Amino acid sequence: MASKPLQFPASAFVGEPNVIQPCHGSRLYEDDHGAILVGQPPEVLKGLLINGVSNFDTLVLPDVKEKDGSLLNSLEFPLYFFLFVSRGLEQGRRLNLVGEAVDISQVLRLLRITLFGPTRKELRDWGTEPELAKEWIAACEELAVKNSNGEIIPVEDFFNQVPFENGAVKIGEHSITHVGPDIFEIGVGTQNTRIDLNDDVKIDPPYQVVNDYVPGGLVKMGVEVLGGASGFTPTEPCTGLALCYNGEYLLVDCIPFLDQHLFARGISRNQVAAVFLTHLHDDHSALFPLMQMPQRVDVITTREIFTMAMEKVACGLGWKVDAVQEHFKLVEVKPGDRFNYFGLTIEPHVTVHSIPTIGATFSTVHRGIKRNICVVGDNNSMTSIFDMTRRGLIRSSTARNLERLYHDRYSLLVADGGAGAIHGDPADALKSASDRVVFVHVEKLTNEFDTTFSLATSGKRYTILEGDPAIYTSQINHYLTNWLGRPFPNRWMRSLLSEEEIRRYNTDDVILVQDASTLGYVYLVLTGYCEVVRHDGKQLHVEARLQAGDILGEMAVITGSGVRNASVVARTPVTVCVFSEETFRSFIIKEGFQEKLMRQWSLRPFIARQPQLKHLTSTVLEKLSAIAESCDLAAGDGIELGDTHWCLLTEGDAELNGRSMSPYEDYGLRPFAASCGGHIASKFGCKLLLFNGKRLDRLRLECPQLNYSLRKMRMQHPRQPVDWLLGEVSVLE
Repeated sequence: MASKPLQFPASAFVGEPNVIQPCHGSRLYEDDHGAILVGQPPEVLKGLLINGVSNFDTLVLPDVKEKDGSLLNSLEFPLYFFLFVSRGLEQGRRLNLVGEAVDISQVLRLLRITLFGPTRKELRDWGTEPELAKEWIAACEELAVKNSNGEIIPVEDFFNQVPFENGAVKIGEHSITHVGPDIFEIGVGTQNTRIDLNDDVKIDPPYQVVNDYVPGGLVKMGVEVLGGASGFTPTEPCTGLALCYNGEYLLVDCIPFLDQHLFARGISRNQVAAVFLTHLHDDHSALFPLMQMPQRVDVITTREIFTMAMEKVACGLGWKVDAVQEHFKLVEVKPGDRFNYFGLTIEPHVTVHSIPTIGATFSTVHRGIKRNICVVGDNNSMTSIFDMTRRGLIRSSTARNLERLYHDRYSLLVADGGAGAIHGDPADALKSASDRVVFVHVEKLTNEFDTTFSLATSGKRYTILEGDPAIYTSQINHYLTNWLGRPFPNRWMRSLLSEEEIRRYNTDDVILVQDASTLGYVYLVLTGYCEVVRHDGKQLHVEARLQAGDILGEMAVITGSGVRNASVVARTPVTVCVFSEETFRSFIIKEGFQEKLMRQWSLRPFIARQPQLKHLTSTVLEKLSAIAESCDLAAGDGIELGDTHWCLLTEGDAELNGRSMSPYEDYGLRPFAASCGGHIASKFGCKLLLFNGKRLDRLRLECPQLNYSLRKMRMQHPRQPVDWLLGEVSVLE
């Protein structure tokens, strides 16, 4: 396809260049000669729409690919805007794609996977059932973007690829210079404008996220809506659900800014057990936050979708697939086959979309009555599907099953009402026998539907089975076992539970008060987030951030002080279980855990202050303290450091083999690097942290957040090259 330069009306831009921040992690440069978008964080398109931007012709890829829990090269929706709103291709234009050659290759492969789906060869290599593979390929080809001759336009033809050469490129009147990491200069004639993305430390959504203030309580079965809009709705989050089953959360898709939306609903990371992944589009599959979870989250999906999802994250992050996949666990399902996930029956089905997509029915039997939630998933209208069936593209069995979903009775039916070329029609559900029908991907229902259906908007809750106090019992057992590092003794558990009390706190409520009496209670956080804060007489200090699974007030019990040494404030709606301090203290003393817990308690502040570990959550820090040892060397003392322990310097001075040790370096059995041992000597005294290497390796595989942090730490040492960085890749192979 011929490429033409972007032409703006003479009145579009006047005078000096204009630079706006559509959202954190991006800048839009505009002048009389065009518009350049530098950095593409999640949902950047919504920021552009909020700012009234009508066009852009150049994308500059960032150097830093991840910041604050988000990947920063999300090109899918800016490309959609160029294709379907600006009508760029129709006008014979292409987007200019500027960046390092290796980064350009990775984002093109990512877009190929996300926009076009798998190739025939890939499906054969994955062993996909032939009839399903044929249907997926037919749907992908039918719904792909085509030229005037009806030929599919390959992803490369959407762009003019403009890699930096010697740190600079020239596009029309613009020169773009790569000054440094995430620093660019855009010049026209003698005028230069500097853009520095390093100024953005936080990466937040471009729209307001409204937080809950009142705790809702856990349910036996229900749905909390994280978002229900499309990627083109400027002021609302994309579609994602949190399905609560017996107090544990299973996400349906992983939306952009997942952490912010979980926080807004008062759902902590520790409460998320799994994600059911329907497909790879950016508004549904932003999986990177799962790499920073305290525990491995099950990814429930087909083998094909999982394989593509891992490669999508790999291309977005610039890591090899094997290193990415270490952070995830596939729980494979097959369309049409029922699967029992810890008592929750999941029956996945195929939908008709522009890439391979599934939905599912989630069901359970309660007191002899079946309760179920059907999430159709992204799906074409039934009119379109029947047309594709008549033309032999879609199997009649697929069409009949999708039609059945819209007619059968469910406790809750969640359907795609987004209309357009690849989304559903609310009219398809007019004959639904379901108790409730709600739609996603739609901003407003037309008059003919608004008294029949409702919209799944952020913050709504749909309860199918109410919870009761018993629902917290298994959670209490699970969290106490994790905290202790071994199964919690059954008889002690019964004693604690016999006196337990469930309490709920609103956002910003004070749970514990500094310097107040313990009043005979210990608290276990069951839902939400809170902060430990201490006032020194002049100002307030945040000592720690806690979430579900953490215990409050245990140190006052263990030390016997009887006084709270800090306050605890709820930062989201919080639910806690209150235990008897006397019973809890008796358990610790009788079972011989006092010394162990005192040691862990004394080590936690040192671990939390380490530069390599300071970003870890309280849950992971607690697990690290359980495998850590402290080694205090007095002035003139020394030890031999072998290759069995990982070593960090936390205080004082020390030398290793005559060279000064640094708190920013690590020693001994170093993760992802050669061992660095020998004789450690201290001239004036020091404190070392030692971690058993084998236990640390097991722990990093259990805790994606730790695994990712250790890898990222190693990447920040230019003298220690790593072997998991992804090089230049081809679009198809």
